[in-house]
Amino acid sequence: MTTDERDGRIPVAILGATGAVGQRMVSLLAGHPRLRLAEVAASERSQGKTYLEATRWILPGDVPEEARGFVVKAVEDPLESRLVLSALDAKVADEVEPLQASRGKLVVSNTKSFRMQADVPLLIPEVNADHLALLDRQGWAAAGGGIVTNPNCVVVGLAMALAPLHRAFGLEAVCVTTLQALSGAGYPGVPSLDSQGNVIPFIDGEEEKIETEPGKILGTLDGGRVVPADFPISVSVNRVPVRDGHTESVFVKLSRKASLGEIREALEGFTGEPQRLGLASAPPRPIVVRDERDRPQPIRDVEAGHGMVVTVGRLRPDPVYDVRFSLLVHNTVRGAAGAALLNAELLAATGRL
Repeated sequence: MTTDERDGRIPVAILGATGAVGQRMVSLLAGHPRLRLAEVAASERSQGKTYLEATRWILPGDVPEEARGFVVKAVEDPLESRLVLSALDAKVADEVEPLQASRGKLVVSNTKSFRMQADVPLLIPEVNADHLALLDRQGWAAAGGGIVTNPNCVVVGLAMALAPLHRAFGLEAVCVTTLQALSGAGYPGVPSLDSQGNVIPFIDGEEEKIETEPGKILGTLDGGRVVPADFPISVSVNRVPVRDGHTESVFVKLSRKASLGEIREALEGFTGEPQRLGLASAPPRPIVVRDERDRPQPIRDVEAGHGMVVTVGRLRPDPVYDVRFSLLVHNTVRGAAGAALLNAELLAATGRL
């Protein structure tokens, strides 16, 4: 891909740039050493306005200076940038993302629509970077385009923590209960009278995603297809009055018995391609294990590694399963916008742009 002649960075377009995840993408691209925001696109009500005029900014601070003057395009418009980060809702993404891929664009998608499609990588770069090979099997490959997907925001943290255990000891069964932040519902999200001082034990379609997506992520690439990891996951989800950060209580039955010391060593020592390649958004240690008996907590730990670290705590034996622990993942950074950015950095570092 041709880089920008002004500073050598790769130009990027963002679809759904005015929404909550799109704003995170804009924010994370500000000052990025390898990628440069070049185009923004959003819904019809925003088109033709500057990004500053069109956006009700909900993140801390102000709209990044370099983004303010961009004129918002339609998401269906032809784009100059080959790399596209998409924060579109599924009902729009279903049509727009394949359209842009057919035009030779590499689309990093945050929507659920294409995650489980056989020829689409469902990617956590530390875990299954080799699944990028699926891009070569997509119908858009002849035009130079393709779609790469981020996992569900809970699954990013769960699969990251399970990956080293799966590799070292094997997994027989997993049970997880989630405490999911309000920002996971987008903006404006859950009505205040439902969310304040309350726990909502239902999120439409969420349990099904958490039950199925980790198997594909932890699966093995064999003959151009992914053979899913074969273990059951039992899930119960809850929406809680926390702004950012999904907390998960995880119970794991291992195929091979292991001591807590061995389990901790596997978690703490886990790294992958982003660390080997020195990708800009990758923390040196993607999993951090804390010893305090009351951590992780969203208010204290959600920004670890600029929101890209999965924090594990309360690691202890379990009388029914083998081990149990709590984990925390920043749902709009590592679970959404930051995931897309890291996937884009991997595409660039492996010569696909």
